[in-house]
Amino acid sequence: MQQLLERIFPDASKGKNNRIRIMEAAAITAYHHQTVFPDFPVLLSDDARQFKQITKEHALCWIHDARNYKKLHPIVPLYNEKRETFLNRYWNYYGKLLEYKENPSSQKAEILSAEFDMLFSTKTSYQALDERIAKTKANKTQLLMVLKYPELPLHNNDAELGARAQVRKRDVSLHTMTKDGTKANDTFMTIVQTAKKLGVNTYEYIYDRVSKSFCMPSLSALINAKKIAEINCDAG
Repeated sequence: MQQLLERIFPDASKGKNNRIRIMEAAAITAYHHQTVFPDFPVLLSDDARQFKQITKEHALCWIHDARNYKKLHPIVPLYNEKRETFLNRYWNYYGKLLEYKENPSSQKAEILSAEFDMLFSTKTSYQALDERIAKTKANKTQLLMVLKYPELPLHNNDAELGARAQVRKRDVSLHTMTKDGTKANDTFMTIVQTAKKLGVNTYEYIYDRVSKSFCMPSLSALINAKKIAEINCDAG
């Protein structure tokens, strides 16, 4: 692919953005046509451009949407009061979505959809807040994807926290010097973060593997067991 692009764009100083767009489009197309990995129907993200078109449907993170309201810094006390009053209603509605996830139904989905329209049609006479409310309303389909897929989380903070661990390590250790170093760094970071999410002591797990005792189950086995337990819980 790179050789083909070099023929299309022989001058390396030109066409950089077009090369990137072509590579991104090719990668997404390849993902949709491959059969090795599942082709997931929906992706949850913070609305960054690079996540669009990867899946057929796209869900947006409520936490990221709410942060836009926090960016409003009204000087007039009345406007600040209006913002806080609206945010209280915002989080009350968010709580109803969490309740829906526990016990979804088509009737509840219709009620929540109508309530969304009412909430985000609010006019406060604070122009910046009203514009922000309108932007949230424009993203209704993506924000309410949970009504169609109740198993979806309402935010992607867990994924962000996982990526943040790598960023914090980079801040301390800078970058790796070799491909082997990068591979080792990614491998151990994955083990540490996965063990943490599964409630496994990382030191004991690595010692168990290095010493070849193999008294502890593998992380993959624990992941599968957790998934089966969740499926059984949902079925029950």
